[in-house]
Amino acid sequence: MIYLKKIGARAKKSFEKLKKVDHKIIKKVLEDYNKKLRDNKFLIIKNNQRDVKNVIRKSLVDRLVLNEDRLDSIRSSINQIAKFENPVGKTLAKWKQPNKLLIKRVTTPIGVIGVIYESRPNVTADVAALCLKSGNCAILRGGSEAFYSNKILSDLFRESLRSKNIDQNCVQFIEKKNRSIVDYMLSSMNNYIDVIVPRGGKGLVKKVQEISKVHVIGHLEGLCHTYVEKSSNIQMAKSLVLNSKLRRTSICGALESLLIQESALQSHGIPIIESLIKKGCEVRVDKKINKIFKGELKLASNKDWSTEYLDKILSVKSVANVKEAVEHILKYGTMHTDSIITKSQSSSDYFLKNVNSSIAMHNVSTQFADGGEFGFGGEIGISTNKLPPRGPVGINQLTSYKYEVHGKGITRS
Repeated sequence: MIYLKKIGARAKKSFEKLKKVDHKIIKKVLEDYNKKLRDNKFLIIKNNQRDVKNVIRKSLVDRLVLNEDRLDSIRSSINQIAKFENPVGKTLAKWKQPNKLLIKRVTTPIGVIGVIYESRPNVTADVAALCLKSGNCAILRGGSEAFYSNKILSDLFRESLRSKNIDQNCVQFIEKKNRSIVDYMLSSMNNYIDVIVPRGGKGLVKKVQEISKVHVIGHLEGLCHTYVEKSSNIQMAKSLVLNSKLRRTSICGALESLLIQESALQSHGIPIIESLIKKGCEVRVDKKINKIFKGELKLASNKDWSTEYLDKILSVKSVANVKEAVEHILKYGTMHTDSIITKSQSSSDYFLKNVNSSIAMHNVSTQFADGGEFGFGGEIGISTNKLPPRGPVGINQLTSYKYEVHGKGITRS
């Protein structure tokens, strides 16, 4: 596909140029972009509204919408990213061998990063800023449902690059909408793209697993769990569950399955479930819980335990103890974010040690699974890979490293 090969070639060339750019100029680009987001907010919102009007799946609207508050949040992220120290060229470790070899491990940029994402246009701004700050170039393939929003955000970023005499092709947005683009990026761009970051649903994840020839940093679905123990404070538990599920139902850190200790069903389960229902959340429960509610609730099926709803729907299951809760998470979870609500130190220790989540929490809302909340300024995604990077991927996670070895004419015997 000639179109994509040209984009790839431009990205490789831009990456070589970017190595020579003073980091102070990169900071100025981000500051300029911040101003452009402010000065063009009504134009951005107008383009976003074009996308929103065309949405067929209403559950996507929350992920898609850009308003003044969300633009302010994007600008805050860009501002924070701009202020970070240069992550490239840092000495992570150094040591001297008995033969007087001096060895250093030094951070380097990865290269060209391809990002395939759906629905959320803030990803365009976050990825562009994070990649540039970490010395990388980005190829962006956003979902067609957010085309006009993504295009205006990427166009403004490219304007900021040009204004500081940096090759605008450090960030490129793929404007062709045909689905074969994704297949080609995954299967035939390994000469141009160093790593792919997929941010999407089951279909995209499956495609990546089947055909990608490029290294992948990414996550499966955000099938997040919270386990509530009897020892927990009921008001804290209720507050955390409601926030985890309902603050924003469409993000990958939203709670999808609630586990409640059997001995806490009366004291904690009933008030929590009633509060969820009162807030308009559909609750799907196991037989034991439904018996308490006299069969008035919807029974959960096996499919519910492995479903990421991204909507006001929550599956709820009773478990005997923390061990059974962890077993459920290991069986159905996606290694994204899982939380325990308890006063018991032994239970929290067991939970945090044994769940295989990239983010494991104790008495915290799962909605904090976000690079910005971790102090990263933003994130290119949340990685559930077992190999690093794991969790929110910010500028430090977008670097690799090399070894620099110094000596004075040392030869090996």
